[in-house]
Amino acid sequence: MKIAMVAKYLGLSALVLAVGVGCATAPEETTLTETTTEVSDLKAAAQAISDARAAVNKARSVDGLWPSTEDVLNQASAAYDAGDYEKAIQLAKRAQNEAEQGYNQALLERAKALLQEAKQYESSMNADQLNTLREAEAAIARFEGERAYALLSGLLSELRASLMNYTVERGDSLWGISGKDDVYGNPYQWPLIYKKNQDQIKDADLIYPGQEFAIDKFPSQADSDAAIDHARTRGAWSIGVTEESDRAYLDQ
Repeated sequence: MKIAMVAKYLGLSALVLAVGVGCATAPEETTLTETTTEVSDLKAAAQAISDARAAVNKARSVDGLWPSTEDVLNQASAAYDAGDYEKAIQLAKRAQNEAEQGYNQALLERAKALLQEAKQYESSMNADQLNTLREAEAAIARFEGERAYALLSGLLSELRASLMNYTVERGDSLWGISGKDDVYGNPYQWPLIYKKNQDQIKDADLIYPGQEFAIDKFPSQADSDAAIDHARTRGAWSIGVTEESDRAYLDQ
């Protein structure tokens, strides 16, 4: 089809050139106008088919291509080969529109799945991350699949890099976990783990093997300073009791 397209375009271009230089066998002026129009229509049809094929490939890359869309594109190519450029343009634009809708719908479904995952981290998000989450929710509500997917993909990449899960082992303590090199490397930051997982930890001095703790690897400086200050000034403690100083820290 591409070879035929080039041949048609070159053939028509040669005809127009021959008329322009005054060839003895040149057609009448009205024929020149018709030929120029045909060249214009041919180029428009070729471009429309090219745009449609690009949209089809894009939709296919995300498994969003509708079964009928490629058939419509093939019909556009057939109309082009038959010289019916108006029909070729109409069909190509229809194929492009379908492909763009399929692409958007596929990304919209992916964005919805990412949104559910992102919501699991909502309590850990900073203000900017929460704003991104709200923007993505609004984009989904407006059926803007591509924008929603882009926002949530970036947000989750950031969240996954900043969060880790830790499974408590026998002999662990919040102090010891916080001091590990792959956690904070500073035992005085243990209150960060306590606050992050307060739904599981009733007493900061009593944790159990098998518990799964979420750990924010990159806390804000303010949160880190507050945690260290609490660890240093907590006061007396005893196992099985939630100290008042701990309650006050959690309420900050």
